[in-house]
Amino acid sequence: MGKALSFNQPKFCPTTAWNSNGMTIADRSIVGQLPTGIFVNTNNTIFVANKENNTIVIWNEESVSPTKIIHGNFTKPNSLFVTSNGDIYIDDGFKNGRVQRWIAETNIFVTVMNVNSSCWGLFVDNNDTLYCSMSEHHQVVKRPLSDYAMNSNHVAAGTGIGGSASNQLDSPRGIFVDVNLDLYVADCQNNRVQLFQSEVSNGITVAGSTSLNPTITLNCPTGIILDTDKYLFIVDSFNHRIVGSSLDGFRCLVGCFGKGLQSNQLQNPFSLSFDHSGNMFVTDYNNYRIQKFLLMKDSVALSLNQPKFCSTAIWNFNGMTIADRSIVGQLPTGIFVNTNNTIFVANKENNTIVIWNEESVSPTKIIHGNFTKPNSLFVTSNGDIYIDDGFKNGRVQRWIAETNIFVTVMNVNSSCWGLFVDNNDTLYCSMSEHHQVVKRPLSDYAMNSNHVAAGTGIGGSASNQLDSPRGIFVDVNLDLYVADCQNNRVQLFQSEVSHGITVAGSRLLYPTISLSCPSGIILDADKYLFIADQNNHRIVRSGLNGFQCLFGCYGMGLQFDQLNIPYGLSFDHSGNLFVTDTSNHRIQKFKYLNRYCVNTFTVFQKTYSSSLTKNNQMYYRDCQTEKFYYESIQVKVIKSGYYTFRGSGSIDPYGSIYKNKFNPLDPWENLLNQEYAHGSDIRFKLDIHLDVDMIYVLVMTTFGSKETGDFWINVLGENEVVLDRLSTPVNIQLKYSSNLTEGSPIYYRDCQVPQCHYETLQIHVNTTGLYVLWSENNINAYGYIYQNDFNPLKPSENLLLSHDGECNDEQFKLIIDLEINTRYILVVTTHDPKIIGNFSVFISGPNNVSLSPFSPEQSSCVIGDQCHFYIKGIGLTLDDILRDELQSNTVLNNQSFSIQISAGITIIMFIAGLINSVLSFITFQHKDSQKVGCGMYLLTSSITSLLTISMLIIKFWFVVLTYINVSTNLSVLRGGCASIEPILKLFLYLDGWLNACVAVERAVLIFKGVKFNKKRKLYMKAFKQSFNRIQKRTPP
Repeated sequence: MGKALSFNQPKFCPTTAWNSNGMTIADRSIVGQLPTGIFVNTNNTIFVANKENNTIVIWNEESVSPTKIIHGNFTKPNSLFVTSNGDIYIDDGFKNGRVQRWIAETNIFVTVMNVNSSCWGLFVDNNDTLYCSMSEHHQVVKRPLSDYAMNSNHVAAGTGIGGSASNQLDSPRGIFVDVNLDLYVADCQNNRVQLFQSEVSNGITVAGSTSLNPTITLNCPTGIILDTDKYLFIVDSFNHRIVGSSLDGFRCLVGCFGKGLQSNQLQNPFSLSFDHSGNMFVTDYNNYRIQKFLLMKDSVALSLNQPKFCSTAIWNFNGMTIADRSIVGQLPTGIFVNTNNTIFVANKENNTIVIWNEESVSPTKIIHGNFTKPNSLFVTSNGDIYIDDGFKNGRVQRWIAETNIFVTVMNVNSSCWGLFVDNNDTLYCSMSEHHQVVKRPLSDYAMNSNHVAAGTGIGGSASNQLDSPRGIFVDVNLDLYVADCQNNRVQLFQSEVSHGITVAGSRLLYPTISLSCPSGIILDADKYLFIADQNNHRIVRSGLNGFQCLFGCYGMGLQFDQLNIPYGLSFDHSGNLFVTDTSNHRIQKFKYLNRYCVNTFTVFQKTYSSSLTKNNQMYYRDCQTEKFYYESIQVKVIKSGYYTFRGSGSIDPYGSIYKNKFNPLDPWENLLNQEYAHGSDIRFKLDIHLDVDMIYVLVMTTFGSKETGDFWINVLGENEVVLDRLSTPVNIQLKYSSNLTEGSPIYYRDCQVPQCHYETLQIHVNTTGLYVLWSENNINAYGYIYQNDFNPLKPSENLLLSHDGECNDEQFKLIIDLEINTRYILVVTTHDPKIIGNFSVFISGPNNVSLSPFSPEQSSCVIGDQCHFYIKGIGLTLDDILRDELQSNTVLNNQSFSIQISAGITIIMFIAGLINSVLSFITFQHKDSQKVGCGMYLLTSSITSLLTISMLIIKFWFVVLTYINVSTNLSVLRGGCASIEPILKLFLYLDGWLNACVAVERAVLIFKGVKFNKKRKLYMKAFKQSFNRIQKRTPP
């Protein structure tokens, strides 16, 4: 049985972060299409269920390619679980209604649970109880693995009827069982995570909008794991992200930049697992890949966000109120958003620090302390909070996250209207009443060691003076920026320089903007300034073209696009800006619209017009059930840069852009971006960076199914754009109808699926060009195209293209360039074995095309219908007799009665043959018996008979064992059948030849005995009588 803990549950600090850019460690070629199940054990071995190939792929974290691939008789495994002894529990409920256990020690499969549907989540707890999450039945079931009664499933959660009550589930997915046997369920359609305590049927919502204290909104959670401290890590599938809980509530961890294919994006992730270092592995379902997100261990220096924006960055000028006076109190000023998107606000009215995650509806933590009217705060990456407490107590306090205690770290003479800790661990305080900024190293324990960072202590407008300074910012070069309120400017004090430089405001040498009491100042990654222009009630920024107003540009007020005495500001890691709207007693969030990032010097370059008609190609846009007409257009640019594609027309257009090529049978492959903006004058707008010497494909389709009409695409960019139509209209040249019958030949499709009927057809084209072949059938047909020849024993040889009906309503579709004077073979077969029925093949292309029957050269070397060899003679073989009776992955004791009888008879035959051969050898080894030829023949025959019966039993068990163990190496199969069968036939032929020799000799002897000379016989008789008379007369 498995050990108690086979997976990793790391311990993380409260501010743990992961690199937002993931690394693709496995793509579709390794893990197949739409991967869901992943498991990383304590040895950092990665296990993934490949549903496309029905395999389990295994590799070490450090390996580039898989180190082991397990094949078995399971179909579309959605989940798996690995115990500490290496045994793998595999979902096989989709078709076979069971959970299988692959035993590492013996390399065999056994059934350990019978189920009614797929298990979308599997788990083995520390009591060796197996859990299965049956999404279609809205239930989680379990059974003790120590109980050998296979019908002993018990209900762990859910009533079996979909619903949102506390005892119900609706399409549950991933599950997790902790050491207390408490069950956590990702309740997908209820958008929540439920906790079912051991033996309790009513669950508790621990995450989601229906929880007792809502902290985060989920959209179909599919995966759930816990760390050592029982904090939740959730795969929020339809929000395309991973979220986690901590001391400060929930926050987005990775995939926080929207749906997509980029390294910092996910598309319907399904499950996750940690390695022992805390790195995160995610199955990126619709991107067909496994993403690894590295744990960031050295993030102390930067605790705040400094995003990098494009030159045309735009924010929504309508702000969202994320907190009002009931949360942040009256006249809020201090705000901080850390790199985990946790928001900290100083509530001066209640003398508290209010903390919540950007996704949370209400505060997740409120810190009370002996501080009064805190005007500012700063949070370091370890979670410690520096709090202004100068108004009454003349100090700055540090709240230590790990111990939850307060310590004084600086003595001051007044309130700190701005606080900052630089990357040298130096604390800065902006003392407005003293017209000065002071600092002290936190490593210096002498509390009287404050140093002057800026200002003389006397209010003034000279370059070395300040007048009522407010917000401050220190960059990585230790340069200090000060919002010099009463001087209506922003001053830059370079490190260890007492005279400042005016970088914004009317006192600038060449003024670019007028400020009125600036109060807040932050810098982005490019050192552009973002300023809270307090008395002008707005936020302004600098850029390539100087300063501009971002929001609050319509005067003082309470509307969403207005501010009233804004003070502090801070970015989250997506570039959204948070502002303390002081006199409106609220926190406003202004969303960054990165879709508008195009080059400043964009000019109109190209217009492309066309139309979608019923002659256009069709595809399943989202691999769903509706078809859409589409047109694909090749895009080339002669200069790298940002380009904008704007679509409009009489249709409702939907645009997508791909890199290298577009595959209508896999619309997520190579996808860079897609957009549909319903209801706008510009129906879609794609802003994207394109590289020179790279091919892109723009796909134009519609929002609604089967829409037709005209459309236009306007392209804006730095330089010329070349657009050429790729897709060709449907021009049906041939319709071919046939059927697969019991008499159709069979083969091992892909060397994996046995006894698939197939038909082979040679394709004749008159013109080189792009052709499309597709099927209409009800047999779930597969299509393959080969060049030159097709060998059913080697189905991967000469293969050009194949399609299994995926993303095309189970109808195969083959898009391929065909050349004249080249032989192409189309093979039509089925997904499942022994399926027969009608099918039709349609071919569209530039010219006439025809199909003719093709007969592949049949090798005499075949075992049954498998992809391995033996020399087949006349009549039935053991393979022909046994293959329909043998059950793969089933021990002999569980095989059919006929197989067990055959095994018994074979053993009896061997024993009897052995005895017969030994006795024959003993009899005919005497020299007397070898005086005639048949004695020698029979002696030799006793030896060949022994060898023949020995090879027969070897052949029997070779066939039985290789059919039972489907994962037997192909070289073993080929080597065995290429050697055993010829040797067996040789001994049979020798034995037959020796028996024939004995028969011939005996026939000759008999023939000589009945055919004699009568006259000669009479003469001999007379001679004998005369001889006797002479003897009697002779005296003794």
